[in-house]
Amino acid sequence: MESKKPSLTLTEVVIILGLIWLVSNLVDQLWLILDHSAPAWDQSNHLTKSLQYFHALETPKFWDSQWWRSFWMLSSKYPPLTYIIAAIFQKIFGVGNDSALITNFLYNGILLISVYTIGKTLFNPQIGLWGAGFSMLFPRLYQTRLQFVIDNPLMTLTVACFCCLTIWKYEKIRQKQWLWSLIFGLCWGLALLTKQSVMFFLFAPLVWLGINYLWQRKWERIVQLIVSFIVSAFVWFPWYRTNWIYLFSTISNSNSIPATYEGDPPLNTLAAWTYYWQDLPLAVSWVLLLVPLVGLILNSLGRFPKNNNNLEHKKAIESIGWLAVYFVGSYLVCSAIFNKDTRYIMSYLPILGIFLAYGLMQWRGKWQPVRWITIGLAFLVMLTNLFPISGTDKLSLALSPGVLFRPYLAPELPNSNLIETVIETTPYQIANLGVIVNTDFFNHNTLNYYGQLANFQVYGRELGNKAKDIQQDREYFDWFVTKTGDNGFARQPQLDLAKQLETDPNFNIVKTWNVSDNNVLKLYHRKQPSSIVEKIAKSQPKIQLDKVIVPSKVPPGFSIPITYEWSGYWTELKSGLVLLNWKQNDSNFWIHDHGIGEGMLKGNNPNDQGFKVIENLGMLVPKNSQDGDYQLTATYLNRETGETYPITVPDVTITVDSTIPPVASSPLDLVTRLREMSVNLSQGIKGLDGIFDDVDRVNQYDPRQDYLKQAEIALNYRLNNNPEKDQLNWTYALVLSQILQEDPQGAIAALKQLIDIAPDNPYHHAYLAFIYLYNWQPKAAETALKPALELQPNVKEFQALQGISAVMQGNFIKGWQILAPLL
Repeated sequence: MESKKPSLTLTEVVIILGLIWLVSNLVDQLWLILDHSAPAWDQSNHLTKSLQYFHALETPKFWDSQWWRSFWMLSSKYPPLTYIIAAIFQKIFGVGNDSALITNFLYNGILLISVYTIGKTLFNPQIGLWGAGFSMLFPRLYQTRLQFVIDNPLMTLTVACFCCLTIWKYEKIRQKQWLWSLIFGLCWGLALLTKQSVMFFLFAPLVWLGINYLWQRKWERIVQLIVSFIVSAFVWFPWYRTNWIYLFSTISNSNSIPATYEGDPPLNTLAAWTYYWQDLPLAVSWVLLLVPLVGLILNSLGRFPKNNNNLEHKKAIESIGWLAVYFVGSYLVCSAIFNKDTRYIMSYLPILGIFLAYGLMQWRGKWQPVRWITIGLAFLVMLTNLFPISGTDKLSLALSPGVLFRPYLAPELPNSNLIETVIETTPYQIANLGVIVNTDFFNHNTLNYYGQLANFQVYGRELGNKAKDIQQDREYFDWFVTKTGDNGFARQPQLDLAKQLETDPNFNIVKTWNVSDNNVLKLYHRKQPSSIVEKIAKSQPKIQLDKVIVPSKVPPGFSIPITYEWSGYWTELKSGLVLLNWKQNDSNFWIHDHGIGEGMLKGNNPNDQGFKVIENLGMLVPKNSQDGDYQLTATYLNRETGETYPITVPDVTITVDSTIPPVASSPLDLVTRLREMSVNLSQGIKGLDGIFDDVDRVNQYDPRQDYLKQAEIALNYRLNNNPEKDQLNWTYALVLSQILQEDPQGAIAALKQLIDIAPDNPYHHAYLAFIYLYNWQPKAAETALKPALELQPNVKEFQALQGISAVMQGNFIKGWQILAPLL
């Protein structure tokens, strides 16, 4: 029988865990120092979010509810804890990928302590320490630590939750049970503020405990679990309340759509349920998988010295069962999800590591050196997997199948240089890049991230997939980025546009870069962009309209080209909206309101610095415009102060003539497009489909969606001062601008105005009810919906809103009675 070793002291445990933490972080930092790559799609997207939270936290307004709302809305798809923590670290260490990854010092520490504590609680301190070491040596985990993704903090907090739950489960002292239920609730809340999929791993343990305690009638334990949930809600509820509407689309966008695109196996096939099982050797390596399992088998066959402590053996069996609840439950839940990704199931690997550590500890007696040989091999595999050590590739791949995760040692990529070139070309404007190339290092997310690093002055956007979208993109983007050779996931219509740009007379190649795959990265800029900003020697304090260039005769119902030349002080130009009327008389006119430079002016300059802004836009002449002459009047509106004053305009006339053909035009400005699409609100669901198809593309052309704010301010001014003949259409546009800005209070006020103007349209009442539901006001929604049901009681969408309102008010029976027939 093996002699019992003395228990480790707390100091020894801290030293060992500290050494594991220090060595793993030193390896990570060495890899990052050697790596010259750029973050790929997901990593860049997450890093961009961290920069947005970094910017928001520079001027916090903790006592302002509107600030908190906008703060939570910065990330509508994923809960923001990862971004907030990264923002804090970047505030200390500077912005950038490597600075954001310093957060792993924190996550690694929490993970090591959590795994050790689980192992100690379930088995003994030795197994806890070995399990902690395993969590630093699994290939999947150390590869993921080197990328800024949500999966690493999610795994850390999930394991921390399971650690708290385990301590609570085995705690015998009542007061400590309550304490650990509160700590578990806090940790649970933080995990849910990281990503919703924490529940894939906690679901089975929580259900297991709930059923057991109900069966045993341990009501206090049940109450403690409920209290834990309530405590967690204080942490996660504000974000979920603000962004709950996106959770439905997130389920589709992150599950069925990518799974279909990636060719994941359907759930009715064996491959779907063995996907993660087959991935295990890649995730943990053959070394750390086989040796512990062989140890367990040999121990069961009596090949090692026996441990005759029956209590310890019984505890081990019970502990393995508890680990199995977590492991098997999470495996089944993740396998039942259509979209498969090896990162998604990472949170079960540290728990598997504790079990494998238990297996490795079975190598006793003369076989005990196998433990250290195994760990030594695993550490060697980590080094050869991460670093290009000559002659080690075959050994590394044999012991740890998968992909060698080596740093990119070639010269630094030109991403930063490309962004600098854009800023040098248009130093006073926000630039929006249409990115056709779609590879790991060059894609819309990566270039967007580098543009955000440059004081949020350059944005990268993906082009559409359809030919009609590509044609529209070609008209609206002033910048394009292409690459010869492999373009990764770029679609054929996008590649066709890249080919056409080579000979397009409307575009110039600003600069090219040779990249490591012997291909060329190209940056194109439109010869006559939608806005041009130039410094001038002198200027008047107030905004001047120096020139208007427009065809003398135009047909109604079409877009026409128009050029405005504005001059003035920089602050006036940057903050300026222009309210433009092309009038035949007071009852026959059209408007062309927009922000100067389309709201894309960037930078701060002294008030006495003069600038000229030239706009090359498309303007819509309405179909119902009568033939005849139209003259321009203009008003300046400062979006910051609300100040207005008339602008003197040049002597210019447009003659509308219905007998002449259309003329070639620049694309419509986005404020006009918003007004045009908003009239479809009158048609209900049928109209909404068309609106959101258009909005999806229009939002690509204004990366900050500032056109919505321009429309809101301009239309509010018009409706408050002189609604004139287009009160209904302008109110539609105001409603849509508020909805797209996710401003429920503004949308409610605008919808009430709309109902006052046109109370007989049932969709107006339904929209108001929906916004009330979105804002968690179900009683107000029920009241708002009544006129819609009276006007058209058989519309299924109205009935669905009525049922949801009942459910949100706690009237589940009524809600079910209404919703069941619809389902």
